[in-house]
Amino acid sequence: MRVGSEEHRRLLAVARGEEPPDLLVRGGTVANVYSGELLRADVAASGGCIAYVGQDPPPPGPETRTVEAGGAIVAPGYIEAHTHPWVLYDPVSLAGAAAALGTTTVVADTLFFHLQMGPERLAWLLDDLRALPVNYLWVARLISQSEFPGERRLFSPEAAGDLLGREDVVGTAEITRWPALAAGDGHLLEGIARARQAGKVSDGHTGGASEARLPALVAAGITADHEAISAREAISRLRLGLWTMLRHSSLRPDLPELLRAVTEEGVSTRRLILTTDGSSPEHIAEHGLVDGLLRLAVEQGVDPMQALRMVTLNPATWMRRDHELGGLAPGRRADILLLPDLSSFRPRTVICGGRVVAEEGRLLAPLPSLDWESYGARPRFEPSLPLEDPRLYPPRAGASPRGAPVIELVSAVITRLRWERLQEREGLVGLGGAPEGLLYAALVDREGGWVSRALVAGFAGDALEGFASTYNTTTQLLVLGRDPRAMARAAARVREMGGGIALVAGGEVVCEVPLPVCGMMSPGTFEEAVARNRSLSRELESRGYPFHDILYTLLFLTCDFLPAVRLTPRGVLEVKSGRVLVPSGPPL
Repeated sequence: MRVGSEEHRRLLAVARGEEPPDLLVRGGTVANVYSGELLRADVAASGGCIAYVGQDPPPPGPETRTVEAGGAIVAPGYIEAHTHPWVLYDPVSLAGAAAALGTTTVVADTLFFHLQMGPERLAWLLDDLRALPVNYLWVARLISQSEFPGERRLFSPEAAGDLLGREDVVGTAEITRWPALAAGDGHLLEGIARARQAGKVSDGHTGGASEARLPALVAAGITADHEAISAREAISRLRLGLWTMLRHSSLRPDLPELLRAVTEEGVSTRRLILTTDGSSPEHIAEHGLVDGLLRLAVEQGVDPMQALRMVTLNPATWMRRDHELGGLAPGRRADILLLPDLSSFRPRTVICGGRVVAEEGRLLAPLPSLDWESYGARPRFEPSLPLEDPRLYPPRAGASPRGAPVIELVSAVITRLRWERLQEREGLVGLGGAPEGLLYAALVDREGGWVSRALVAGFAGDALEGFASTYNTTTQLLVLGRDPRAMARAAARVREMGGGIALVAGGEVVCEVPLPVCGMMSPGTFEEAVARNRSLSRELESRGYPFHDILYTLLFLTCDFLPAVRLTPRGVLEVKSGRVLVPSGPPL
């Protein structure tokens, strides 16, 4: 709000009691996250900001919206400080789900929008998303999650600088390639320096970093991290001055263990933040969003007021936005929840920016319908790319003297490497006589420039004939299966859909998920995303998928930062050494 603006003048007049508020919440008990008290008080707002909190509010006028709290807890809106709004859902449908559950501010990653649209059209999208019934804030990527030719031109320091100049961009996003940052990568350091010059933060991603390597990452400029998976790791990050995000997601449900740092070790919660880290639609539908984190934290023995601070004041302070977010006080955004208690944390009423957007879990505010085509969001497929040719997918004979590399899943996302010597025919590796569950895997450049090939084990059984997906961290076409003809059919169907997921059995597509937005998202409702997630999970489980989160298995099979071996645009990558074991090659 500009000093001297009409909105600011009116806010002061309401605070002095000289003019009526736009909104008055009365008869409640305010959860004051600044003092740690529960206080009988009313809250008055004007122009989307809080003007007054106390027991003698300005009198309402004929146009004042009065909300009777009826003794409810009046709390600040929840802040999700680290999420990825592209897990089948898109930012619009996620906003609807978040608002209904009391999350009024979402700090979101721009990765796949930047990757598909480029920085200019990304900026157009962020402008249009301001109409949503939640307050979206963003973090700008400095690099992607899987190296490709031209990556650093697309994610240039200049592009990052332009995004960091926006009011709704609070800093730089997680850098998954953290060894490069620790080694002093100039591209990454320049991006972080630009964030510091703009007075903004730099999120971190230190998964797998030892305590000995963390100091270099902090010295490089990261200000927060969400990758601790034990209480000890959380404490080590706190001791280095990092804002430490405690994650509980569909992939890593670690919060009970992480909270031992508080409940058993007694560390301060002042620099702790709770996050769901981009959970699957199915997980959110079953467990909630930030409200679910609060329930779990209190069940684990955390004081309710401390837990509430970890999703309000703490993330606002980390973002350097506590003058406008994170609490109920004059000058802050009027993001207000009416809670029945401090145990369920399910809001009866949700107010965002001074507007009632949800009641009893039902969204009241309309969601905009975006023209995704106008942002260049639809993935392009080179028409001449021979996806229908079964020879495109098997590994090439003689690519390595050790045989064919096998990427073996040992959990939903962690892999190990082994080699298999298999039958070869007409220059291709065959699966005749191969062990159970050994599948072909190919990552195909949608523009037709290259294909990376390997074998995958531990993903599914022999019943997986053909499967294709643009839902992966490269958004290129990932194709898996036992039968190259079925793989070709699945790949062709994904191209027909303009991005998505397709499963083929008996020559027919038996499950499909259209994802025309960046190859990662469907522009439907959140409930539709949940249904598609459940259908996909059932179909792959029936074909032997053994883990708990198929979406993150797909996402990270093609990344370049998780152990031990990955299928990337460069080829089969041994992550720790950085060696390409078998390089990518031409399509045919």
